[in-house]
Amino acid sequence: MRLRVEFTTEPFDLDEPPRHALVARDVIEAAALDAVDVGPFGNTAEGGSDAVLTTVDALLRRALEAGATRVSLQVNVVGESGESGESGESGEGQG
Repeated sequence: MRLRVEFTTEPFDLDEPPRHALVARDVIEAAALDAVDVGPFGNTAEGGSDAVLTTVDALLRRALEAGATRVSLQVNVVGESGESGESGESGEGQG
């Protein structure tokens, strides 16, 4: 199964990325995921379910330890093996 994760960390700082945001970015970029898109107001990545779920665990733990007071995330099945999932989504790109 293939998953897509989208997440943000808070609190925001428009002048300089806070430590928790940098840590979250490092976690997602170091993971064995595809289609990683890191932006100032949200981040997305796709990959196999094991890789995504392992990354989400590390992301939550490390971002919270680095000072995040809130982590908002969404995980969607983007399907690969004919399983029911959310495919054909459009108009979501914001970066």
